[in-house]
Amino acid sequence: MPLRAEFPEEGELVIGTVTSIRNFGAFVTLDEYAKREAFIHLSEVATGWVKYIRDHIREGQKIVARVLRVDSAKGQIDLSLKRINDHQRREKVQSWKNEQRAMRLVGEVAQSLKVSADEAVNLFGPVLVERYGSLFQAFEVASADPKRFQKENERAPWATAFLRVARESIVPPHVTILGTLEVSDPGPSGVDHVKAALEAAEKVDPESVEVQYVGAPRYRIRVRASQYKQAEETLRKATDAALKTIKSAGGEGTFTRA
Repeated sequence: MPLRAEFPEEGELVIGTVTSIRNFGAFVTLDEYAKREAFIHLSEVATGWVKYIRDHIREGQKIVARVLRVDSAKGQIDLSLKRINDHQRREKVQSWKNEQRAMRLVGEVAQSLKVSADEAVNLFGPVLVERYGSLFQAFEVASADPKRFQKENERAPWATAFLRVARESIVPPHVTILGTLEVSDPGPSGVDHVKAALEAAEKVDPESVEVQYVGAPRYRIRVRASQYKQAEETLRKATDAALKTIKSAGGEGTFTRA
């Protein structure tokens, strides 16, 4: 890919395709590095003794491997299949899929800008990768928080096209967190005070805060946001608003995080 270095780094996880199997190991082309060839020695195929290498891998198979050694002068790359756990393998595959999808979306942005995909990548790829970590994460931010993305890239001539493609193609990730409010007021206007406290919580952010009746004096408060940290902050503000309102009216309130 245009944004990648010519060689992977030692310790990096890579996606590859097995092209040839020998008794002493397997040859692999690296999908993310212009089909550059790498090698997996028999001793790095699996833990324990490997009697038949084809019991573990086959030609044409997509694999996730860890880079052990890189000799850029000789063009040699050594890989390991056994030095990865299942979680790392799943994470790498998902990251690779996201990257492939991001490049397809870059193609759509390029069409809007009337340039080639490579020209589009050169135009905004490096700055977005530096700012957001990857092109896919840039699309996610543009979809989930377009105002932030527009502000951070307001002078870029490609920003409008990028935003449009992101909002049409990416469903922003969301997290949901819960807690329980207990609010009460035994006074003659207690019902109104409780209602005002719950409304104060929802007014913090009507689009992401929802208060549900559980059974007086208990109410479930649900917050949905694009990021966990953001959700926690909104939950804190909402519960603070509810508790402040009920207590200022002479009632009582507590909050318990689920």
